[in-house]
Amino acid sequence: MKSFKIQNMTKGWFIGNFTPTLAPSNDVEVAIKSYNKGDKEPLHVHKIATEYTAIVAGKVKMNGEIFEAGTIVVIEPNEATNFECLEDKTINVVVKLPCVKNDKYLI
Repeated sequence: MKSFKIQNMTKGWFIGNFTPTLAPSNDVEVAIKSYNKGDKEPLHVHKIATEYTAIVAGKVKMNGEIFEAGTIVVIEPNEATNFECLEDKTINVVVKLPCVKNDKYLI
């Protein structure tokens, strides 16, 4: 058995085309992301990948809509989204299919 620390990964991404990674892949990206209230990501799109965001704990706002723990948000290619964390200790699991390096375009 091996163990690793998420904080040693690139912004929580631990599977995909990253360094370091636990499983190099061009097929999928997986991350566990931790946020504090007020953390934000600007409006952006992925031109190729579909992003699945599962809110495990806390509350977030994406495109003006509030999502709580237990919700999975699916963002299709070319669908713009932004992100704002509304509670401390918010945790999301994010999966992107496929893994495409530099597929994030700020608007």
